[in-house]
Amino acid sequence: MAKLGDLARLIRSKNAGPFTLTFDVMFESDNAYQAVLAANVLTKASFAKLYNVPKDEVLFFAHDTAKAIKISIPRPYVQGDRDDGDAYGGQQHAPLVEIEVPA
Repeated sequence: MAKLGDLARLIRSKNAGPFTLTFDVMFESDNAYQAVLAANVLTKASFAKLYNVPKDEVLFFAHDTAKAIKISIPRPYVQGDRDDGDAYGGQQHAPLVEIEVPA
């Protein structure tokens, strides 16, 4: 098994406005991109479970030409809220790196 962090060229998270987080998983090779999609380890349902959000609040886009997956969810706290521990949303991608992808 490989980890998503080993297969992807870039995994990042960031704000998409003060109410939304967006995640990008980008691949250099089409083989790695297709392997992740075929393994169904990164889906709307798996992302909802991993980030503890309702499945219907997850926006999931796979873009074949770009060899990229984009996922957006509501921020747990509005950007800048007293309880917001990551104002830029740049540290939220960490759990994705460790997802195991079967060969």
